[in-house]
Amino acid sequence: MRVPAVITAGEGRASKAICGQSKVYLEVGGRPLVAQVVSILQRVPEVSEIWVVGNAPRLEGVLDDPRLRGELRVPVTIVPQFRNLYENAWQTYRRLLPAAGPEGRDPTPEEAERPVLFLSADLPFATPQEISDFIRRGTALDCDYALGLVTEASMRPFYHAEDGIPGIEMAYFNLREGRFRQSNLHLVKPARLGHRHYVEELYEHRYQKQIGNIIAMAWRVFWRRGGGLRLLGYYAIIHAAAVADRRGWLRLADLLRRLIDIPRVEEALGRLLRTRFRFVVTEVGGCAVDIDNETDYQTAKLRYQEWRTQQEETAERLHGRLSLPEAASEASRPGVRVLPGQVREQLP
Repeated sequence: MRVPAVITAGEGRASKAICGQSKVYLEVGGRPLVAQVVSILQRVPEVSEIWVVGNAPRLEGVLDDPRLRGELRVPVTIVPQFRNLYENAWQTYRRLLPAAGPEGRDPTPEEAERPVLFLSADLPFATPQEISDFIRRGTALDCDYALGLVTEASMRPFYHAEDGIPGIEMAYFNLREGRFRQSNLHLVKPARLGHRHYVEELYEHRYQKQIGNIIAMAWRVFWRRGGGLRLLGYYAIIHAAAVADRRGWLRLADLLRRLIDIPRVEEALGRLLRTRFRFVVTEVGGCAVDIDNETDYQTAKLRYQEWRTQQEETAERLHGRLSLPEAASEASRPGVRVLPGQVREQLP
């Protein structure tokens, strides 16, 4: 199955500025992050088209690059951003439906069963194989929302080096099956999410090392929104295990994580979102490394070539080389188009 891909590159209230600007335009490896993600997706056989939602004039300036245009195998469409992440995702989905037009339309029941890949725009170490593997595994599941996880082992290359060279610190979910980090890959049937607007609140409180976000998530999402005592209990156990893990209390972390496993979390999140929810665990870790602060940005620039090479070698060892059609000639090569400014429809 080939699926459309939506890159969320908006600059709303929940987005994080780094070095005084939206992080999607920061350069790593000599290229803006959002342009890197567009380039990587061009080499994923399962991706049929790419939609980028954000600051349209600025995105057009970044993506209107001869080097990038020479790499295009599937068309790229820029959508002017809306008020928040939820609107950006939902309204872009409404516009990518066949013959939807610039103002978009709601899906038919048959179209509601087609998944869309959503991912962030700041993934300098993603590989086409990792994304391809995630899509294939996700579409094989009987679910409406597949969220990517990566193993702790796949994250070790990004740690601090023994000679003192900095790395990027990771936060993990401690579960019975092991330690996992959430990747930035989401394979979703948007119309099949009963509580899709909850995704915005989950995103706003995503920095779970901050005590304010921990409390806000527990209250606003898992309690007030009807998650119930069971989901709140799972959330408390996962956080307690994470705290123990970060402080080096490994025996306690191991005891706590045995109380919670992947199927329980899947069932609880599915109930919260009113959808069929599953995790997809992949073994190449680059999609789990995004740029969240200036320190991580400087580290990513410093170790870019080393980490890029390592991820490409691991991806090829695990999945081989991907089969792609011949590149189109310059005359028939797909291009980059920009949709007109948004129309603020009534959101469901």
